[in-house]
Amino acid sequence: MSTRPDPVAPADAEARALARDLIRGASHAALAVTDPQDGTPAISRIAFGTAPDGGFLTLVSALAPHHAALQAHPACALLLGEPGAKGDPLTHPRLMVKARAAFVAPDDPARATLRDHWLSHHPKAKLYIDFADFAFVRLHPVSALLNGGFARAFRLMPEDLG
Repeated sequence: MSTRPDPVAPADAEARALARDLIRGASHAALAVTDPQDGTPAISRIAFGTAPDGGFLTLVSALAPHHAALQAHPACALLLGEPGAKGDPLTHPRLMVKARAAFVAPDDPARATLRDHWLSHHPKAKLYIDFADFAFVRLHPVSALLNGGFARAFRLMPEDLG
């Protein structure tokens, strides 16, 4: 029985730069969670951004199913990157990040800074950011997989993403 070489390479400088570009360019992401009702996977599109410290951040309504899912099961995954205007969507770069969610308490002293920073990148959120059901959620990366296009896959660690 032959063993196949691992097609996923460790991150190099080019892979780290591409991952950081995908992160900086993302205003939304796909978020995978575990449904607390039945334990099955669920996915949603979320607003995405980075905090002033570079950490991953989203703003979530308590009315959204992924709010309860993240509270019950903080382990989650994000998909960043969009297909280009031309060509096969699978040839365009994308980043899958395994993460752990941590809700920011309404009375957290950092919330005001997060709010201002979020609004500078998501100005339309001004309509709802102060509603009582909205909370910031930090998404702490655990590991990542970068698909940089055909035959270009890389494993990344949290330190590769910042």
